[in-house]
Amino acid sequence: MFNTILIANRGEIACRVIATARRLGIRTVAVYSDADAGARHVRLADRAQRLGPAPAAQSYLNIEAVIGAALASGAQAIHPGYGFLAENAQFARRCAQAGLVFIGPPPEAIEAMGAKDAAKRLVVQAEVPVVPGFDAPGADDAQLIKAAGGVGYPLLVKAAAGGGGRGMRRVDAPDGLADAIAGARRESLAAFGDDTLLLERYVTGARHVEVQVFADAHGNALHLFERDCSVQRRHQKVVEEAPAPSLSDTQRTAMGAAAVRAAQAVGYRGAGTVEFLLAPDGAFYFLEMNTRLQVEHPVTELVTGLDLVEWQLRVAAGEPLPLAQADIPRRGHAIEVRLCAEDPARGFLPGVGRLDTLALPAAGPGRRVDTGFETGDSVPSHYDSLLAKLIAWGEDREQARARLLAMLAETATVGVASNVALLERILATDDFAAVQHHTGWLEGVLDGLVAATPPAVDALLAATWRLTSDEQAAALSGHGNDRASPWSLAGPFRVGVPARRTVLWQTADQTQHAITLTGRNDGGYDWQCDDLDGPLDGRRDEATVTVDGPAGQQTWRVWRSGGSFELAGPQRLRLHYLDPLAAEAGEEEAELRLTAPLPGKLVQVAVQVGQQVAKGDLLLVLEAMKMEHRIVAPHDGVIESVGGATGDFVPAAAVLVSFVPQET
Repeated sequence: MFNTILIANRGEIACRVIATARRLGIRTVAVYSDADAGARHVRLADRAQRLGPAPAAQSYLNIEAVIGAALASGAQAIHPGYGFLAENAQFARRCAQAGLVFIGPPPEAIEAMGAKDAAKRLVVQAEVPVVPGFDAPGADDAQLIKAAGGVGYPLLVKAAAGGGGRGMRRVDAPDGLADAIAGARRESLAAFGDDTLLLERYVTGARHVEVQVFADAHGNALHLFERDCSVQRRHQKVVEEAPAPSLSDTQRTAMGAAAVRAAQAVGYRGAGTVEFLLAPDGAFYFLEMNTRLQVEHPVTELVTGLDLVEWQLRVAAGEPLPLAQADIPRRGHAIEVRLCAEDPARGFLPGVGRLDTLALPAAGPGRRVDTGFETGDSVPSHYDSLLAKLIAWGEDREQARARLLAMLAETATVGVASNVALLERILATDDFAAVQHHTGWLEGVLDGLVAATPPAVDALLAATWRLTSDEQAAALSGHGNDRASPWSLAGPFRVGVPARRTVLWQTADQTQHAITLTGRNDGGYDWQCDDLDGPLDGRRDEATVTVDGPAGQQTWRVWRSGGSFELAGPQRLRLHYLDPLAAEAGEEEAELRLTAPLPGKLVQVAVQVGQQVAKGDLLLVLEAMKMEHRIVAPHDGVIESVGGATGDFVPAAAVLVSFVPQET
């Protein structure tokens, strides 16, 4: 076994590897960019080495910088995590040249499976079924367009060197093919340095089922069962579970055997994942092989009781696989969700900035949390948006689902938007509970799941009670906790008549809701909202607020940072307190210009000064946090200015486009 390893990654996977290495008595070296100098993985490791500036190309993707950090720190091996250099054959070779062990497969296996077109041809020889399609090497746009008719619609345009849904477009009819090819080439070139594309038939109603495989240097290869990753948005996994529900023993056996054959076909070593499409008729097709550990590996760990990172380390050190196929245990069911810094209500705009509060559920029996962040950390714009993975185990699928919903109810990210409400709604749907979902399911129901719902009066009361109780506590503290002092009263005060106060709340969709408070002689308040009223009464413990409202007594979790409130209870919502003493921004001016929501690169500028646009027209495409974000016109108008050209990097809040109002 190794004495010291370097972890060439960041975030929760770096923290995960550190935990396993520490348990095995192995020292760890973290690497970091300038954006991650104070990150959690840096704080946890035994030693840390700077790689370079924030952009990944100058830090985490800088092969020589990573090799130099390993040599300088005395590491014997490098664990690549997932992403960045994990599937880079050149990096694996460079490790060997430097006398370092690459904790992953041989470079030849990475190359064989890294190109999707070549990988499909290879696994066919191993009698693994593949999706019908077109994968001629180096095909140009005209060849792809001509071949599409033979593949049939709907189809997928895919990056041959891709992964993680990048460089992938679904096309339902011929008139959308040219734009899809152009977008896929652009995204693939930016993500992988290669714009080679292939076509695959889109299997409607299919599920995404993948098999965890492992192989050693002694000729042993096996699988650790399968996972279902069918809940996806834009081909990005959102929810994963193991084992895959509703599979027959015959299907499980056949898929597991096919996955092992695929791994053996390339002389595989270490951890890998063979991904399949499972059609509604029960047929399955090879999609790709990810030559690394997957984000969703914890669900496999929970149902098998095995540490896959430990297996990686032992295999890389030359040891044989710890168990034989027949000895792999499997018990219960596990489900994982990816908590991401993104705002579903605003088109999944990535969230960046300071995590004023990161509330995560406590780990315990059947409950696991993997994260690379803590309260007070900053979420940079240069990398992916994953904040944490919440994983629940149960004796059966329903127990795991209920346990995970309870974990999500304890989760909040104040200061940075997250997808926690969407995750709750997905798990609570009848379709998910009954295993009626597939790879296209989430896109079909997404509008309903992300639609804003008006806040219940009870939610407004819970936030208002928290606000006023905080104000009262601050006033008492500032005056020696003397309740007899009139200066210790936080609320309004008038001589001879009840004092009134209006508390104004704003929701994420910019709608406003008012609660009118009337002071009582006992120092409390009566409230009025719309046609409802009552006394504002509540109590609070460390984590929750309980209030009496129109729906009776309800308990809410209320997190706060300044004027930002996040509530979880009968309803999940974010509220912002509109302080009457705070300056208001000029709404009319803001409506006439669009600013960059986060730092990023302009990969397409579709308009020019003087051009007339209609509401919904594409203006620009901004690449940030490894994804492309389409910016469209919010209303009709004429372009007055454009804040950059294709290829420019723009900072957050930079004015991208300004408008002249449409004359009527």
